Amino acid sequence: MRHTFILAAGLAVMALSFAAPANADLKPTKRVEPQYPAEAARAGTQGFVEVEFTVDEGGKVASVSVVNAKPARVFEQSAVRAVKQWEFAPGGGKGKVRLDFSL
Repeated sequence: MRHTFILAAGLAVMALSFAAPANADLKPTKRVEPQYPAEAARAGTQGFVEVEFTVDEGGKVASVSVVNAKPARVFEQSAVRAVKQWEFAPGGGKGKVRLDFSL
């Protein structure tokens, strides 16, 4: 049973889909995929999170805020944690992205 869950969680992570940042000037150099929350995977929950983020002049993500999420309070923490680790080419700017979580 545990092996089935681990396999399902692994496949769920691979099923995450990403949209490009809304600002065409932002050039991603490092993207970290969010982890699929274990409880959501066990329950078969799917959804999405839309976040806005600010990138500093050095290319690091300076701030992230959740704009929309369905279902609420399930995937937000994982999405924000991942986006905070993203890196971009120097220059700074703002971006918006939707992260889909599907099994």
